[in-house]
Amino acid sequence: MRGDPSVLHVDLDAFFAAVEQRDKPSLRGKAVVVGGIGVRGVVSTASYEARKYGVRSAMSTAEARSRCPHAAYLGPRFEVYRRTSQAVMAEMRALSPLVEPLSLDEAFVDLAAAGLSGLTVDDVEAIANELKAAIRAASGGLTASVGAGTSKLIAKIASDLDKPDGVVVVPPGTEAAFLAPMQVTVIPGVGPATAQRLSMAGVRTVADLQQLDEEELVRQVGSAHGTSLFRLATATDDRPVVSDRETKSISVEDTFETDLIDRALIAAIADRMAHRVAERLQKAQLSGRTVTLKSRMHDFTTHTRSSTLAGPTDDPRVIARVARRLLDDTDLAGGIRLLGVGVSSLADWIQDDLFTDSEAAEAPIEVIELPERARDQTGFYPGQDVHHPDFGPGWVWGSGRGRVTVRFETAASLTPGPVRTFAIDDPLLTKPAAPGAERDDEAETGNNGPNG
Repeated sequence: MRGDPSVLHVDLDAFFAAVEQRDKPSLRGKAVVVGGIGVRGVVSTASYEARKYGVRSAMSTAEARSRCPHAAYLGPRFEVYRRTSQAVMAEMRALSPLVEPLSLDEAFVDLAAAGLSGLTVDDVEAIANELKAAIRAASGGLTASVGAGTSKLIAKIASDLDKPDGVVVVPPGTEAAFLAPMQVTVIPGVGPATAQRLSMAGVRTVADLQQLDEEELVRQVGSAHGTSLFRLATATDDRPVVSDRETKSISVEDTFETDLIDRALIAAIADRMAHRVAERLQKAQLSGRTVTLKSRMHDFTTHTRSSTLAGPTDDPRVIARVARRLLDDTDLAGGIRLLGVGVSSLADWIQDDLFTDSEAAEAPIEVIELPERARDQTGFYPGQDVHHPDFGPGWVWGSGRGRVTVRFETAASLTPGPVRTFAIDDPLLTKPAAPGAERDDEAETGNNGPNG
């Protein structure tokens, strides 16, 4: 354990939704929900205005619409989020050379690696507020919440206590007391099943957990889990901040509007996903040994099957072949609602002779032409960036019935911009090309606007 609160956890507030509000003046101060916008969509991020109505991440979009029908429902713009994240991470790295990104919108920062020692609570509060100001300037106005403590566990929990735009520093020596009144689910690894098991033993808060010895915890939840829980419940967390995690996997997945039961069609979709994964591997100059197929069935049960090759590959034919073999072992009775293909165990080299030419000839991959989905046909979804030579840049308000409605405004607009409607095939209305523009998330395009 450290002697000063030199670990920061920085968490951008409602990141995706905040970026949309930044870039769309007409949505500032209003409820915004980003994620899947079709009937099978899932909420990725909700603005604080939407959270007041009970909208939360991972909630189905259908439930979110029932709770907050007046919100703007937008598909994600991942390339914009990545660029904003890069600007924010650069500010963290300017503060310390040791930054551990957890996702696009959160990271740990090690102040000790910057040569700062003997830090008081007031010192860390001042540093955190300076970092928040730098993030606001670099990101065009986004806010962040910062937690600080002597460990990653304490810093991460602290960052969630004063949202949005807050700073919480936990003084050294108070960690166990800080955790004690919290629900046991605040401890990493305590999910619903473990929480229920602990509840049956009378353990509901961290204080309850702290009363148990390690041997009793091991009896309740198992050896490895019990030892970890005992250590974290007493705030004994010496995990180091690890700079810039390497990419662990590259994957593509999609949720379907209706459950699919046609095995040939599902196999064709898996082939297409395998080729997209291969393209991303090649772009990143990576290859991988383990191919994974993820399937979520009609009853929401999720299965993952993996196969590890003799050496790494970025060949789409090889990835597709393995994915098909894994699919052959999957029971599709009742239908499938989500499919994903991924490659892990990544390396920066490629094993060229995983399959000989004769093997490839014996097991060709049949290419099946897929029917177009709505988003492939129109190419427009609410929230998407577009441009018109007469009106300039704007974003899609909604599309359907052969038309697309656009609000013409940008982050620099002083007031909400004008709204215009065009034919869906208007050649003057274009989508700016951007790397990473593929939408492999669970967002499905619907024929409605952000308020619909």
